[in-house]
Amino acid sequence: MRTTALAVVVPARDEERCLPRCLSAITQAADLLAERNPEVQVSVTVALDRCTDGSGRVVRNHHGVGAVAGDFGSVGRARDEGIRYALEQFENEPGYLWVANTDADTCVPRNWLAGHHALAQDYDLVLGSVEPRWEPWERDSVLAQAWATRHRLAAGHAHIHGANLGFRASSYLEAGGFAHRESGEDVELVERLKARGARWCAVDSVRALTSARTRGRAPAGFADYLRRLGAETRTNSEKSLP
Repeated sequence: MRTTALAVVVPARDEERCLPRCLSAITQAADLLAERNPEVQVSVTVALDRCTDGSGRVVRNHHGVGAVAGDFGSVGRARDEGIRYALEQFENEPGYLWVANTDADTCVPRNWLAGHHALAQDYDLVLGSVEPRWEPWERDSVLAQAWATRHRLAAGHAHIHGANLGFRASSYLEAGGFAHRESGEDVELVERLKARGARWCAVDSVRALTSARTRGRAPAGFADYLRRLGAETRTNSEKSLP
């Protein structure tokens, strides 16, 4: 089905420091899509969840970005509220709308929206790859090496990341949307979409860079995974010592 509009949705809870870089990257991706496909509509919505910092101010100061704020209480609900708010701004039928999801601590590549738009012509669900954004002093660390060993960044990868996830709006609504849970909402939704027969692909062509922090906002989220991987790697290294 031909896709004529894209809605970008970003959940955020106290992400004043990360949001400027995130939104700038999304703007660059929207600009490239406009150059290639000027007829395609794009909206960007940040779902502000119980923010007590300047996240709202960052969004207000970023031209062309909308926001929905509330006491959502979980990343799953924040994503869902953001998507439903964004879709209300379009007059298009949901079958012609594509939802591109990312996170506030993530930077998407310049070809992100153009890539999602191209894939949306043939698929209902796109699983994009994500790579930690290591600081220069972290790139050769034990954690970075352990992560690289466990993650295959190539087409057909087996990973699911809410920070780089796209789907047709009609498929999302028919599947019931993101569950209102603190973590794992992305995996659970993808499983439901696949079970409903969604045409899907896993790609590395629109790889996003996400924070390599080990203390994040969502319990059992990506930051928690990195923390546990680091602890496991250090334990295994100690066991191997003579």
